Amino acid sequence: MTMKKLTILGAAGLACMTLAAPRQVEAIPAYARQTGQTCAACHFQRYPLLNAYGRNFKENGYTQVKPGTTIEDSDLSLPITLNAALVSKFRYQKTNGTNPGGTNTGNFDVPDEASLFLAGRVAKNIGFQADINIAKEGAGLAGFKVPFVFPGEAVSFLAIPFFTDAQGAAYGYELLNTGAVEYSRAIEHGRESSAQQYLVKDGNEETGTTGVALVARHKLGYLSYTPHYANGGSAAPKGYLSYVRGVITPGKVGNFDVAGGFQLWAGTSTIVGDSSDNVTKHANVLAFDAQAQGKIGNYPLGIYLTYGSAAKSGVKTNMFNSSTVASKTAYAIAADLGIIPSRLGIEAAYRNARNGTGINDGENAFTLGAIYNISKNLAFHINQTFYSYDQPDLAADGDRKTTIMLFSAF
Repeated sequence: MTMKKLTILGAAGLACMTLAAPRQVEAIPAYARQTGQTCAACHFQRYPLLNAYGRNFKENGYTQVKPGTTIEDSDLSLPITLNAALVSKFRYQKTNGTNPGGTNTGNFDVPDEASLFLAGRVAKNIGFQADINIAKEGAGLAGFKVPFVFPGEAVSFLAIPFFTDAQGAAYGYELLNTGAVEYSRAIEHGRESSAQQYLVKDGNEETGTTGVALVARHKLGYLSYTPHYANGGSAAPKGYLSYVRGVITPGKVGNFDVAGGFQLWAGTSTIVGDSSDNVTKHANVLAFDAQAQGKIGNYPLGIYLTYGSAAKSGVKTNMFNSSTVASKTAYAIAADLGIIPSRLGIEAAYRNARNGTGINDGENAFTLGAIYNISKNLAFHINQTFYSYDQPDLAADGDRKTTIMLFSAF
């Protein structure tokens, strides 16, 4: 597909996205069981995308419970049952490149993801979430966090120690749905619909991350600082990477709940590998994002804007951009429209990106999709992405990608 054709498609997609957006109504039932509320109470049409009420539930460390469902004693406040949920994705993915193997010949991922979630209240102001991977490959603890909440009259504070095998530093604490962290993205094709995912998806997230998110929150937003390091060694790290996140949540503007913010990955950390080899990670990325979620008439609409830049490498290699020629940059707009609210939605995204290798380094993408909710915890997804490359050799990986997926949460 030529740049001109992609530009025309992108303009058409953006025009469509100004009309409206879907969301399936999925959720981790662990929290629904704890609170006694439906998934729609916390999510903007589907898991994991949060609405204002869902943000408040997360801000309070997953501790809200249905009255009369806890075991109470001095310094003890536990739910009567241990809340659990099983989440899975069955996926088929096909690209049309000439390189042999991989998705160019079609990939059945059954399952693509399969996780047992244990989550909820530990004490009055302490919660937890554990993500246990039960897929055939890589089984084990995939993520764990324990939010400690320190309430205040105007400003409250949280300390959230965490571990994740793939989500990166943003896993510690994130409330928006822009793809600032991988699981909170509007469209299944995350790298094609979120600038942050294009920039950081193939970075330290693949090696895992351990850290603690330190958060100050107010009703109008929050600011967090997360010192962290890449997992992989048995020795203590020498220095920590830094992740800073700022978000404003002013509330309603017309019929839409709006929010926006920035992300900064910075610093240098060295760990000692199991073979006593030093592994140094250096980060330098700045990103901005914004979202608007509401309705046009009776149709739910979500719009998500992202922009980011990973600085070129110098004396220290930027883990998110090894090129010494130019910065790696991207901006994206994604949206979805509920054409049959809570049942059928359509979605679209356009990403304009530069991979940092210099002249002719464009990697643009236009995505269309649909979501059909079989039930409120079972959904069928289909995504189609069209790519446009300035470097012809990149087309060997394909200029189209199709994903068909069944998502379930029980």
